[in-house]
Amino acid sequence: MENDKKHLFDNPKNIKRLLTGFYICCVLLLLLDFVIHRHTYHSWEELWGFYPLYGFVGCVVLVFVASWMRTFLMRPEDYYDKIENPQTDDSKQVTAGDHNVDA
Repeated sequence: MENDKKHLFDNPKNIKRLLTGFYICCVLLLLLDFVIHRHTYHSWEELWGFYPLYGFVGCVVLVFVASWMRTFLMRPEDYYDKIENPQTDDSKQVTAGDHNVDA
């Protein structure tokens, strides 16, 4: 095809460069944790690596809460395909595939 446009992340070299920059930023921030004095309110905030650990635990808790919420928020796979037929009294269900939507 003539219109196959190359995007920034189609090239594996660009992905490797991005990840390398990300890792360099992480190491730099970790090293700055030894140098920068933080003004803390609580004693546990002074622990080395408190904020990365706090963020990791927060993400893990968020994943567990989301998986728990999925049990009562999830709908069946064909939930939006079912359409009630108002003309019949027995409430037959007609799927959206039976209608010509392109006309």
